[in-house]
Amino acid sequence: MRKANITHHIECAPEDFAKTVLMPGDPLRAKMIAETFLTDFELINSVRNMLGYTGYYKGRRISVLSSGMGPSSIGTMSHELYNLFGVETIIRVGTAGGIDPNLRVFDLVLAQGACTDSNYGDHFKMPGRLAPVADFDLLCSAAAVCRENHISSRVGSVLTSGVFWPEGGVAETLLWRKMGVLAVDMETAVLYLNAMRAGKRALSILTISDLLEQGVVTSAFERQEACKDMMRVALEAAIRNETYSNE
Repeated sequence: MRKANITHHIECAPEDFAKTVLMPGDPLRAKMIAETFLTDFELINSVRNMLGYTGYYKGRRISVLSSGMGPSSIGTMSHELYNLFGVETIIRVGTAGGIDPNLRVFDLVLAQGACTDSNYGDHFKMPGRLAPVADFDLLCSAAAVCRENHISSRVGSVLTSGVFWPEGGVAETLLWRKMGVLAVDMETAVLYLNAMRAGKRALSILTISDLLEQGVVTSAFERQEACKDMMRVALEAAIRNETYSNE
């Protein structure tokens, strides 16, 4: 039976989602999170293979939904969650390329703010440049979880690029280093902009999967295993900032 409030991308009712959603880019990573960390979970969305699950972590109801790759994809999915499905908090759990020379593979970056070369923010029609930032309480909680568990992490700015292969290559991306930017992904700034516009909360936690200057690239399997620390940090930060009920 078709459920209420169907969009082109999410086919379930608002009550199928918890108030907090973890959002990896990869649908298979969403599946892994549900199978590894959640109990009593169920599949709530599979439209376009954007896999979504709702279950329980330490007795707290939480959802996971894949965002897909790039600004437009996460822009669509997060907008619908915030504005049509009643979600209050989204925590992105993704990978990024390291720009800062002191980062190591599999370090975590907690994105305090996000620069971007995407024009996604233009459609908000503001008379200036928007500055996408994380929710402060979520950021503080995630940093505390990292300290308590001795997980190597950095807090700072990231770059959200609308292009995976820039015309200027790696050298173009590394120019952001002079402004203190730690890493590059393709989603964080857009998630933060949508959260700000909706009056909701967002945080992006990123695992460094590649080192751009050194040319270090990890395998899909290595990324999958290394990302488990990131998932634990996100889940612990979520339940410390509980904005959802256990119904």
